[in-house]
Formats: sequence, structure tokens, C-alpha cells
Amino acid sequence: MSEADAAFAAGIALKSLDDLVRAGPAWAGCWRQRLALKCAQAAAQLVGRNEGEHALRDALLLTAAGDDPGPAGAMVLAFQRLAAKKRPIGSRFLEDLAALIGLRRDGFDEIADLFDAALQSPRAVPFAVADLVAKICAARSDAEILAWWLADRLLAEKLGWACGVPLLMGERYGAAFKTIGGRGRVRSGEPAFPRAVCLALVAATTEALRHANDIGRRAETLLAVAPKLRTKGAGVVIEKLLDEDAVAASAPGSHLSRWASTRLFERLTSFGAVRELSGRTSFRIFGL
Repeated sequence: MSEADAAFAAGIALKSLDDLVRAGPAWAGCWRQRLALKCAQAAAQLVGRNEGEHALRDALLLTAAGDDPGPAGAMVLAFQRLAAKKRPIGSRFLEDLAALIGLRRDGFDEIADLFDAALQSPRAVPFAVADLVAKICAARSDAEILAWWLADRLLAEKLGWACGVPLLMGERYGAAFKTIGGRGRVRSGEPAFPRAVCLALVAATTEALRHANDIGRRAETLLAVAPKLRTKGAGVVIEKLLDEDAVAASAPGSHLSRWASTRLFERLTSFGAVRELSGRTSFRIFGL
């Protein structure tokens, strides 16, 4: 596929994604956080960590409020920040984000300037995104995770979304960046990189829409059975399930007893509205 064809395919994919984002379904928060978890896993792999999605969830949900979730949990928080409502990108914001990612906290004025310049770029969105990643990686070789984070944020800015949608970091090890023959990987700054970014956007969007279909189906069931629930505090749990990737079985913030929360999740599971995500019999975690 030529670069022009790849760009055309990326444009079609982004139009489908834009339609979903603008529809603003009730479960969009859960969807974005589920994508954030995938990106955090790829980012952890890039820095030499081996936590999978289960371990990354545990790092956050099994850590007491106010305690340090460790490097793995901090990486998830970084991408959850991308999935949340947008905040202005400046040196202070980048320093805080870098602390979560594990970067040294200096030299972000240049990166902020690169991001501002990308916002003004007249190039088609996929190519503006590829340019930004290449320039950030050239400026700081240790900032690739930050570059992909900002690439998705640039995408949100260009398309006028209120929140970012974590996409590209999750494709870092995908087929889009394999060289012809599959024996190497396309790197930022190489001539084939813009085409690879376009293909990565197609793959990431396809996966995001698949997640949306799965989550949306369960969310419809959850909203349909909600009026049948008589558990006091169930409304808080339902809201958290729609807004977050997952909820611990203890249902923090709902003021439910352990017995009541266990019973509530058992009922929701029996209705097919939620799934148990940890695979454990204790310290269980549930989500759409």
C-alpha cells in the first residue's frame, strides 16, 4: 500500500472513530480507559517491564487511596490522564506527566513548542501526527512514550474532541511498523514512518471500534437491568462501571458492605452486564 493509500485509509478510519466520539455514549469513559490500559501495557513493555493488563489493573485497584501504585500503576495513570478531559499542554503539565512515565523532569519547553507548532500545521492529521512523533524523538531519544501520548492528544485537538482517545502507543509493536519482510521495525524519522503511522491509525481505530462494540453491548444490558436493582448504593457502582475500566469487588465509594457489593456484582454478572476481569476467586475485579 502506498503512502497516499495509507493516508486515505487512515482518514476513513478516523471518520468512523470521530462519529463514535461525537455520539458521546454513556459508556465512553470505560471505553477510553480500556484503551488507556492497552497503551499502558505497550508503554511498560517499551521500558522493559513485563506487566500485562491484569497486573496493571491490580497496581491501581489493589493500592489503597493515596499510596504509591508503583511504576506500573503510574504508567496507567499517565494514559488515563490522556483519556480524561483535556488540559492545556505546557511545561508544567509535561513535567508532571513525565514523572508518571518515568522520564527525567527537564527540557520540556522545546517539546511544548513542538506540540504548539504541530497544532498549527496545515498537513493532513496523520502526517502532522507522524511529524510530531519524529521531532520529539529527535529532540529527546528517551521520550518516545511521551511522543506517542502527545500524538494522540494532537489527534484529539485536531478533531475537536473533548477528551483524548488512547490509540497509537498500543500499536507500537503492531504490524504497521514492521519493515518489508518483517525482519525489522520502521523507526521515527525514516522515510517509511509516515506511512506506518497511517497504518497504525487504521489498526488502532479498528481495535478501538471492536472494543466499543463489546463494551456498548454490555452497557446496554447494564442500563436495562439497573431499574431492577434494589441495592442501595447500586447507582454509584453503575456509574463507575460506565466511567472506568474496572471496579474492585469492594466497590469503593459506594458505602456498600462486603456482602452487599458481592451480591450486587453476582447479580450483574448473572445478567451478563459485567465480567469478572481478574480470574481470581478473591480480590476480584469487575468491568463491562
